[in-house]
Parts: sequence; C-alpha cells; structure tokens
Amino acid sequence: MKNKILLSLLFIICSALLVNVSAQSHESKIGSKKAAEKWFHQKEWLGGLQLKPHQSVNVQEFAKQYRLNKIYWDKAFAFLKSHDLQNLAVGKYPIDGDNVFASITEDATKDLDKTKWESHRKYIDLQYVIAGDENIGVCPIAKAKVIIPYDETRDAANYTAEGKIYKAVPGTFFILFPGDVHRASITTGGNKVDKKIVIKIRVGD
Repeated sequence: MKNKILLSLLFIICSALLVNVSAQSHESKIGSKKAAEKWFHQKEWLGGLQLKPHQSVNVQEFAKQYRLNKIYWDKAFAFLKSHDLQNLAVGKYPIDGDNVFASITEDATKDLDKTKWESHRKYIDLQYVIAGDENIGVCPIAKAKVIIPYDETRDAANYTAEGKIYKAVPGTFFILFPGDVHRASITTGGNKVDKKIVIKIRVGD
C-alpha cells in the first residue's frame, strides 16, 4: 500500500515537472523572433481596430511588452477603436490612470531644425496622425549620441542621430519603445497643421 502511495506521489511530482518544462519551452518559443512575427502579423492584438502598424515597429519588443502589460495595450487599442478621432477635441484623455493616457494635438508641423531627437524610459509612445501628415524620424538608441541626459520629470533624453525618416499619414500608427530614439512633427512641406494622437503606455519590467 505504501509503495502504491509513493509511486502515485512520484508520478504527480514528475507530471508537475514536465508541465513546468513544457510551459518554459512554450514561453521561449513565443519570445523568438519567428514566433513574435507570426503573432504580430495575425493582428489579433488589434482587437478589430482597422489601422495598420508602421513597418518600423520593433516586433520582438512589442511582443514582449504586450505580454507584460496586455491589459494596457488592449485598452489603448480599444480607445482608438471606440472613439471618433476626427471629431475628438484637443486635450488629454485618461485611459487607465497613470498607466495609459492620450493627448490629442492639432498644431503646425515644424522645420527639421526646430524638432529634436528624443527617447523615453517610463512610457512607450503610440503615435497616430489623424488628419494631415508629418515626417517622423526613428533611430536605434545604440546609434544615437546623448546631448541632454535623461530627465525623469520630462521622461526624456535628447540626442544627435542619423535615423530613417518616414512619412506619417492617417491609417498607419507608430510604436516607439525606449530603444527607439525618435523625432516627430517634422513638416512634409509648408508647415501645415496636422491632427495627432499620442498614447502613452507604461513600460513593462
């Protein structure tokens, strides 16, 4: 009888260990570049939002951050889906306290030399041009040189960098992580006004 009990206990322990190893293996696969890209291109994370992520999005970092703070990202995409952005007034909009919040602006775009390269540590930027257009620069932080050190109050540091410049237009959003030095609100010509939403999403540890 004792032997049967011991065998049963041994079986339960072995089963638990196998489940744990399997879970770790699954997590490892999810974190791989191939798995992240598959997940990204399925676009289930958009929750039915009919907008496209820009080609510059760091897919692996996004997959990691989404896993860490899924509820924050789901709320951000739900906000974009559930609001009439064209008619949303300029101002700030709480989404999830200090974890997720949005700002709507409607300003003239600027000449290149009037903009700055910057990065953040506490928050990820989701930037979307609602109406009009602008250029946005993106550069890996490893290729940028700090000129103004990180200021916690501003959640920003400034840089000199030579990144790629992309045209931001309605229908496509940018996601900018702490490793993405970026330079937004650059004119495409004529310093025209564009309407834009920036959603701040807390970085996951």
